[in-house]
Amino acid sequence: MSGTTQPFTVAIAGFGWWGRHIATRLQDHPWLKVAGVIEPVTANHDGIIAMGLCAWSDFDAPLARADVDAVILTTPNPLHEAQIAQVTAAGKHVFCEKPLGLTADSARRSVKACEAAGVQLGIGHERRFEPAMLALKTALEAVELGTIMHAEAAFSHDKLIGVPANDWRTRKDVSPAAGMTAMGIHLSDLLISFFGPIKTLHAFTADRSLGWETGDVVTVQMKFEAGMTATFSAVLHTPHFIRMHVFGTEKWVEILNDSHPDTPDGIVRVLTGTSGAPVSQKDYNWEDAVTANLEAFARAAKGEAPYPFTNEEMVHNIQVLEAIARSAETGQAVDLADV
Repeated sequence: MSGTTQPFTVAIAGFGWWGRHIATRLQDHPWLKVAGVIEPVTANHDGIIAMGLCAWSDFDAPLARADVDAVILTTPNPLHEAQIAQVTAAGKHVFCEKPLGLTADSARRSVKACEAAGVQLGIGHERRFEPAMLALKTALEAVELGTIMHAEAAFSHDKLIGVPANDWRTRKDVSPAAGMTAMGIHLSDLLISFFGPIKTLHAFTADRSLGWETGDVVTVQMKFEAGMTATFSAVLHTPHFIRMHVFGTEKWVEILNDSHPDTPDGIVRVLTGTSGAPVSQKDYNWEDAVTANLEAFARAAKGEAPYPFTNEEMVHNIQVLEAIARSAETGQAVDLADV
């Protein structure tokens, strides 16, 4: 959390769970400053003001401020495209919490808006910044695991089981394919960062306990253009569980997270298996990957360093989301070239 002294000022749009979390994370940051929060529900303004921040009901005032460099969107999924267009039209950088869009075409339009305005687009996939994931990516790039055969991943918890029955997170049109927009999309992003584009996939959803229209379980099987396969799952009603397991011809590596990215607790265990040797274990302490992602976005916006996501990766992950939703509805495999 160092390497720059020039301040970078943001406005946060939305003061729900994640907007509050980001505002809290950045409260004492030495150079990444929050000017205020855009929150149309005025009943939430007291909580914003209590944090020493400006409370705005719409985008007009913060977008007119010369000292606001960027807007962080922590708003419901269907609003992202229009809000990105509004922010970029004002010449501000924009960081969008996942998902970037609900369709590939929507994501493409948002990327084009940022490119046309010459502003930086950031995306809320903080798990790329976890030290264990960075170490695994380094090992993959160095071919330490040999030829990659397969990967398995899971991201599951019960943090959202208490939301109202009519909450936007329960609706298929707003949060398609059960746990995809909440958790699974982080896994597809990681897998894309490791292995490149996905060629084809087959997905299934189920409603096991919550009674949500979108379902509460999603599982996906996929094949990458590079040839390896992968599976992942996201479960919305089970105790916390986060796992990434990559199998190579020389080694396999399994990463197990004790806590959610929003919870500064526990360790991350990295197990490594090689033929003819005991399984080894290396532990990492929890680190604030959310802030690390925001710092990387700010540095990229300031022209200090490249952002470690390409626009193509961001769009492709939404292609994957749309393909998963289609496959879950039809029961058929989907080629990504058709999305």
